Amino acid sequence: MPLDDATAQFLKQLGEAGGKPLHEMTPEEARAMGGTLGDLYGRGPEMARVEDVVIQAADGGSFGARVLVPVEDPRAMIVYYHGGGWVIGGLDEFDTLGRTLAHRTGCTVVLVDYRLAPEHRYPVAARDAYDALRWAAAKEPDLPIIVAGDSAGGNLSAVVAQRSRDEGGPALALQVLVYPVTDHDLDNASYTDPANQLMLSRDSMIWFWDHYAPDPATRANADASPLRARDLSGLPPAVVLTAEHDVLRDEGEAYARRLREAGVPVLFKRFEGQMHAFFTMVNVLPGSSGRARRWAPRPPGPRSARRPGGRR
Repeated sequence: MPLDDATAQFLKQLGEAGGKPLHEMTPEEARAMGGTLGDLYGRGPEMARVEDVVIQAADGGSFGARVLVPVEDPRAMIVYYHGGGWVIGGLDEFDTLGRTLAHRTGCTVVLVDYRLAPEHRYPVAARDAYDALRWAAAKEPDLPIIVAGDSAGGNLSAVVAQRSRDEGGPALALQVLVYPVTDHDLDNASYTDPANQLMLSRDSMIWFWDHYAPDPATRANADASPLRARDLSGLPPAVVLTAEHDVLRDEGEAYARRLREAGVPVLFKRFEGQMHAFFTMVNVLPGSSGRARRWAPRPPGPRSARRPGGRR
């Protein structure tokens, strides 16, 4: 299916604006570009409370987080890890998305501002993600906890779900993986499809990996490529969302298949006509709220007996 009309028009406008492709930028230039895109989203829904905090990392460092509380009695807490290839992205850029998620779900959202590469290479982001989860669980011990994230943030969500299982907690009610990075294979079908070389391309993913984990030997580790984990049983129920025109499509769907094969309840959706980043582009692309072409329910394996709860 071709790209959604709104997405095609958006990409046309980006092309007319000029500028270097991402993989030719410095990290500083790429971060500035991401901030400019973030300005398009506008302000999200008002919250009952917003708090910026500093979380102490286990290695002695620290990183920030923003707590978005939509109602007086939230039903759960979503620990959200933003995308950006472990190199770009930040609290202000993802604030509108966080507010929208909090408003629509009735959950407190903790936006995690984990430390970025290349200043902080692998495995710093993965370790920060787990430290943030532990902090959130201690802050609200009576609330069910959901980990969620897009792209590199989906990678971190999968990684902390595995680690929380292996280290005895914190217990998770759900993991939400939005077009997640789950592997370091840059030559599968979705990576090499010319129709998928859009805002995120094979070249830009090479750029991200080279900044985050420049040693190729480390990329096969489960806390870098969670698809490579030997055992996925005992993980929390999962929602896995992919986009048709995305280099990360195949690895996200492979992870959904492996979760199902391991007995994990999985709700999977592939969004047809959408590209990478559609989910986060609130107030810009209709696909971010499901108003574009309907998704195609192509299950990557046998359906589980139960569907995990929650709503987007």
